Amino acid sequence: MDAATGAMGSLIPKLLELLKEEYRIQTRVKKDVEFLQREMKSMEAALRKVAIVPRDQLNEQVKIWANDVRELSYEMEDLVDSFLVRVESPAADQDTFKGLMKKMANLLKKGKTRHKIADAVRHIKDQVQEVASRRDRYKLDNVAANQETTSAVDPRMLALFKDQRDLVGIKGPRDNLIKRLMDGDDVASEQRLKILSICGFGGLGKTTLAKAVYDVLRPQFHSGAFVSVGRAPNVKKVLKEIIYEIDMNEYAAIQAATLDETQLIKQISRLLQKKRYFIVIDDIWDIRSWEIITCALKNNCCGSIIIATTRISEVASTAGYAYKLEPLGFNRSKELFYKRLSIGKGKNTYAQSTELSEKILHKCGGVPLAIITVASLLADKPREAWSEVYNLIGFGDGDNIQVDNTRKILLYSYYDLPCHLRTCLLYLSIYPEDHEISKYLLIWKWVAEGFIHDKQGAGLYEIGERYFNELVNRNMIQPTEVEHQGIVTGCRVHDLVLDMIYAVSKEENFVTLLGSNESLKRPQINARRLAIQYRAVEHDDPLISIPMHQVRSFSTICCRINAMPSLSRFQVLRVLAIEGCTFREDSSFHLENLGSLLQLRYLGGLSSHITELPKDIGKLRFLQILDLWETSIQELPRSVGLLSRLKCLRLGKDFEGLEDWIGNLTSLEHLWLYCIIPTFAKEIGKLTELRELKIECTEASDENFIDLMVSLGNLQKLQVIQVTMFWCDFPGNSCEDWGYVLSRHLRDLHLPVKFSRLPEWMNPSHFPHLVHLFVEVETVQAQDLEILGRFQELITLYLHTDDFTIPDFVGGGAFPKLRHFTCTAKPRFLVGAMPCLEYLEYVVWERFDGDFDSIKNLPCLEKINVSLEYATARDEQEVRVALIDALMVAHPNNPAFYTN
Repeated sequence: MDAATGAMGSLIPKLLELLKEEYRIQTRVKKDVEFLQREMKSMEAALRKVAIVPRDQLNEQVKIWANDVRELSYEMEDLVDSFLVRVESPAADQDTFKGLMKKMANLLKKGKTRHKIADAVRHIKDQVQEVASRRDRYKLDNVAANQETTSAVDPRMLALFKDQRDLVGIKGPRDNLIKRLMDGDDVASEQRLKILSICGFGGLGKTTLAKAVYDVLRPQFHSGAFVSVGRAPNVKKVLKEIIYEIDMNEYAAIQAATLDETQLIKQISRLLQKKRYFIVIDDIWDIRSWEIITCALKNNCCGSIIIATTRISEVASTAGYAYKLEPLGFNRSKELFYKRLSIGKGKNTYAQSTELSEKILHKCGGVPLAIITVASLLADKPREAWSEVYNLIGFGDGDNIQVDNTRKILLYSYYDLPCHLRTCLLYLSIYPEDHEISKYLLIWKWVAEGFIHDKQGAGLYEIGERYFNELVNRNMIQPTEVEHQGIVTGCRVHDLVLDMIYAVSKEENFVTLLGSNESLKRPQINARRLAIQYRAVEHDDPLISIPMHQVRSFSTICCRINAMPSLSRFQVLRVLAIEGCTFREDSSFHLENLGSLLQLRYLGGLSSHITELPKDIGKLRFLQILDLWETSIQELPRSVGLLSRLKCLRLGKDFEGLEDWIGNLTSLEHLWLYCIIPTFAKEIGKLTELRELKIECTEASDENFIDLMVSLGNLQKLQVIQVTMFWCDFPGNSCEDWGYVLSRHLRDLHLPVKFSRLPEWMNPSHFPHLVHLFVEVETVQAQDLEILGRFQELITLYLHTDDFTIPDFVGGGAFPKLRHFTCTAKPRFLVGAMPCLEYLEYVVWERFDGDFDSIKNLPCLEKINVSLEYATARDEQEVRVALIDALMVAHPNNPAFYTN
């Protein structure tokens, strides 16, 4: 399933499934299905060709055809799924007379279903034949972009010829980069080749900054070139452009020759052999192009410089030191905004900031291109018309050249994405502006929508996480993370990128939005994915009565709900998500008719308004995600044990405990729950696909705990174990010498165990990927710290011990990535220990009589927190004084500090 090909990716395998003998479809229908399967493969290939070409470069006939085929694929998949779910209905209990009668009724129902399917297949076949004939008439197999639209000048070229006096906010970054490039402590550093990359998303001014640095430094070099690569790189052309800028005579000499890349690389190497050169490779999109181009740019020990600009973090880190270009601050944004408004007016006639201009600048988010675009729109309009323009800011229609340039620059990034990432990005259009999107829920929605498919050896969430990281890497989304811990919890989307996503999604009918004050229009009534944002939904809202038979995804976000459409009106619903919504106490929305949603894959969000699940939830045999984290549900119906395809189960703080049927959910990958007593611990050992387990309980016996530990030893795909048992303190001697070991794939480990010593099995050779560790040890030995220091990926460490002092932390490469350290003792840090540590917390259970002198050896330290348990006001004051002395005298970073 993706935005380019509709449901084709999942439909074609289902058509093959339908041809299996077990479904016993009629011979004539079988031939029709075979015809559909062949045609769909051909159409999918044509759609992928269409997807390569930016939509604004396609002619209208092709756009209409592509839209029609995608819609047809959705209809076909809905049809096939409705057949499969009915024919595959659970077998009745045949051991009783009542069960036998139920089986006979099912057989009769299946026969009727097959007749209905035959009629529907014939109807679909007629539609497919008509669409296929149009494909042949339009010659879509040879589809190409319109020449009129592809000949436009790349708007980024304008940055190369901009007067630096017109630039705002560029001087600071320019001077920082020049200092980094030109500083050298000795002759060797002055002579070596220096490579630097400038990274950031479209419109931030990467090309402008690189050109500013180039213009200042170029006179100090023998040779120089500033060349652009682009999204569809022609490496041979780039190499020729480098030759042209280095030596025009040489370029003229090779024009008549047909040199390949290897020959051009040798030519450049020869030209630069003994010269100090400065070359900028602008707008690199892939590592392969970078590697080929830099083959020509050797280190000739002349103090040469190469700068690359890119939107993609992975390319930036490959190229060299990565300078991440940040958006402009508010004051710089305001300066640029008013400077652009005043062009041609002789002086700044907009000296006074207004509330509306501040809202406009907030919308632009510090992106220079966006600020210039909006200012250009406003320049010739009276102040009283600004509010109208503000409401239209984004990717709406308009003749302004700056708007068009902004659109093109952002669309370059969009069309560079592979189809599956475009689909995942477009899905973000269900969220409102400035919304913090939960990474966890987003990825599971991608799974439920069919955007993510199984791959050997990886879980669905794990694959989705790779997609999420790739969008971050390409600077399409901005990650939000837990400070100093490297835990990414979600993302935000820049307003301009979100506007682009909204526009593309609307044009391709991917998601239909309904905001707070919008009235329903005809296209919205035919929506496949319907997203409701910031709307007060009452009984008289038209939303309650519109047709929902074709809606696959229904999301309400930050709404006030008093009424909702009846679930019985959704026939093909796959995703039902109600997030951040409030319900009136007398709201009529519950989960009646939930069992009729036979195609449902995702049920989540909801609210504390929901106190129970209907017993017929067991009918939802395709359900993959059941997220009840925000509900007030205390227990689950036993029928949940029938959900054999369930991948994710999250249960909220009011939940009291699972039963033994949990062991039936053998497809589970993620399990989060609160409970009172974990009586189900043995059953968890049957969930062999489990990747993430988070349990918080208030009571547990030694037997419960041992059962749980035995179960964890059976789960060799686990990556996250977080077990918290409040008011329970289990001795670690029962598991220090286990005869089995935990999963080698662990990234996060937190057990409610106090070990007498660090267990032998807790070492880097067994847990090479460990990132977060909570460990409690009665006594810490120097050898334990040496072992913990060898965890190469460790970012967060909580070390609890009964000792008041522990051995010194030594350097020598220990804890190379640790950023967050919490300790209940009073550690000392020798030079070289924890070179990346940013956050240090002491948890002290008696009067603190240590000192803070050794923190001067933590070069990256940003914050210190001292938690004084049972401390007096005098104790706290003494700690504050000691901290101030140490920080002011000893630490160059002047870290922030807190006591509590």
